[in-house]
Amino acid sequence: MTDLRARRRRSFLFVPGLRPDRFAKALETGADVVCIDLEDAVAPDRKDESRSLSLPLYHEHRAARPEKAVRINSVRTPEGLDDLTAILRLETPPQAIVLPKVRTADEVRIVADLLRHRPEPIGIYVIIETAEGLENVAAIAQADPLVVALFIGAVDLSAELRVKPSWDPLFYARSRIVHAAARAEVAVLDVPYLTIDDEEGLRREATRSAELGFTGKALIHPTHIPVIHAAFAPSEKEIDYARRVIAAYRESTTGLAVVDGKLIEKPVIREAERILANAIDA
Repeated sequence: MTDLRARRRRSFLFVPGLRPDRFAKALETGADVVCIDLEDAVAPDRKDESRSLSLPLYHEHRAARPEKAVRINSVRTPEGLDDLTAILRLETPPQAIVLPKVRTADEVRIVADLLRHRPEPIGIYVIIETAEGLENVAAIAQADPLVVALFIGAVDLSAELRVKPSWDPLFYARSRIVHAAARAEVAVLDVPYLTIDDEEGLRREATRSAELGFTGKALIHPTHIPVIHAAFAPSEKEIDYARRVIAAYRESTTGLAVVDGKLIEKPVIREAERILANAIDA
């Protein structure tokens, strides 16, 4: 697992690209990741304006603790290429780029190769929201070490799959994306819960996502952060076991460890590391 992938990514807060005033406030909400959205949150005729308003903010707030990301437009469009070119020229770029509507692994590799022209590592989040992307999700997840997480883009994906954008019709798509992320050892994030004042509904959906294997959830309102963090936090029992697994592995001189009478192998160690990374007070 690279350092880029080791970050905690339970909550992913979107900020509209045309509202730079909200960025500083979003960085103080406690969200694990704060992302300026240059794509869906911006009308087609205001893309240049959004880019000019938003991209300098990464330098202004370079010392802020949360991971700072930007969702660009699809790199298959002129707007997306303009976004990417502008980011590569920034004095201080975001720590991660979110790629929407990804269809193939080659698309990710091209962006990753360009990002490596920067001296600092920049992670890549990939949104799976096309039928072709869902078909290729396993290869996409493993396209490059800079990939740190997958998203499901429920609205666009449901339209392509000709199903409703609700949980049950998208269960197969969610499961396939979770599978690909787990195999590639990257995070995987569920879509935002769009009803602002329905805490119980949010809790049910976030809990269901965590049970299915998602490691975090996107959101559009900071009041959702505490519920999301609680849903994706490991239990005290899980934290205790993870600590004992890591301790036993580190103390071993043979590369093998036994905890509670069970041989501990590498997948268990990786899961223990993930649990401790997501533990609030671990």
